[in-house]
Amino acid sequence: MRTLVWFRGKDLRVADHAPLTEAAAGGELICVFVLDPFFFASDRAAELPHRMQFLLSSLASLEKNLAHAGSKLLIVPGRSVEVIPALAEQLRVDRVFAHRWVEPFGRERDRRVAQALRVPFVLYEGETLAAPGSIRTGAQQAFSVFSPFARAFAKVAQIGAPIAAPKRLPPPPADALATATVAVPTCAQLGLPDNPRVQSGGERQARERLDAFMAAAGRRYHDARDRMDVAGTSRLSADLKFGTLSVRTVWARAQATLTGDALRVFCNELIWREFAHHTLFDRPELLTRTFRADFAGFPYRHDAEGWSAWTQGRTGYPVVDASARQLLGCGFVHNRARMISASFLTKHLLIDFRLGEAHYLKWLTDGDWAQNVAGWQWSAGCGCDAQPYFRVFNPRLQGERFDPEGDYVRAWVPELAKMPAKYIHCPAEAPPDVLRSAGVVLGESYPRPIVAHEAARARFLAAAKAHLGRP
Repeated sequence: MRTLVWFRGKDLRVADHAPLTEAAAGGELICVFVLDPFFFASDRAAELPHRMQFLLSSLASLEKNLAHAGSKLLIVPGRSVEVIPALAEQLRVDRVFAHRWVEPFGRERDRRVAQALRVPFVLYEGETLAAPGSIRTGAQQAFSVFSPFARAFAKVAQIGAPIAAPKRLPPPPADALATATVAVPTCAQLGLPDNPRVQSGGERQARERLDAFMAAAGRRYHDARDRMDVAGTSRLSADLKFGTLSVRTVWARAQATLTGDALRVFCNELIWREFAHHTLFDRPELLTRTFRADFAGFPYRHDAEGWSAWTQGRTGYPVVDASARQLLGCGFVHNRARMISASFLTKHLLIDFRLGEAHYLKWLTDGDWAQNVAGWQWSAGCGCDAQPYFRVFNPRLQGERFDPEGDYVRAWVPELAKMPAKYIHCPAEAPPDVLRSAGVVLGESYPRPIVAHEAARARFLAAAKAHLGRP
């Protein structure tokens, strides 16, 4: 039995990789990764610079790990829908294994590949803890609210133990070794900068992050996860996005290591991730439409100056500006800062959430279609189990609560580094002598607020009530 294992961008690992393990146990093994121009053409790669950098380092790591176990990763350029059927024919494989994707374009790709293949195309679960579509209401419908989904998940989901990484793999057959392949591209070859602030990809680095989190921050996760000024989160989101760690591995490690509220809250976040993936599986239209139909045609404003200020971190609201600069600077934004920033764009500025969603998807290292659309629609009030439309974050109060000394702001807005904690989240309200001591000149070294909070909040609520027909 000869099996082609098709690695995609969401399973760049050898541990807990069921297609790899089962293929290796069944005879000859051929491992393939396709450099599809849908992602790897220079113009497309430029649309996701931080994610591509993480992916390339993860792909290089995968290549080494497979070689260390005795196999080889064939890296083949071309369109996946053409390359995989052609390789299957050329190499006379008996079957093709891969992991399933949730996104509609990935499902369409797999439909076309299955149609073109003359051998079985077997898709394995692995992106989620439970198979998308398997968690249902009593009426066998998809859930639209998180809490009942989480309760059903706890009752229904059967999460097996992770599969250990194979110590040895069968060597590739001779005709596979003769296949025309290329090396893993570098950022430079794709015309991308190599940003030293972006997380390093790869299975070893992912496990090191998991180990570090479980040994320290994980034990106080329930208390520290919302703090923007401390390392209180796992930073595993990119690893889960690209599959350098399986979500089952993270779940199992949490169950074995954490206790009490830390375990409950951390696993609840993994279940929220699950909810977003299951929701997109059932409602693929969410990539282009709001979950709440009454938000269709919402009266968002065209505000070029506001958009520019928000994307570049020049709004005059320090936490919002810090999040904008963190996104561009390293491809990551703390989740609390993401929510504050998204609320500000959609409610203070009344700018369409889709613009923010696309901007984040371009720059995030952990940019995931299901997670990104769920988060942005939640923040805008139009999504599945969204926050109430009338909830408008106050950036100053959020900063004072979750960055009390201003360390997060100082890290990303250095022109405010000398501001005292009392005024760092509201420099426009600082006395002149405080501003002088901190070297801040409002309107020059740091902008004044581009909107007033209360006025912007009132404007949004009036627009939302009028559109939604609320009293």
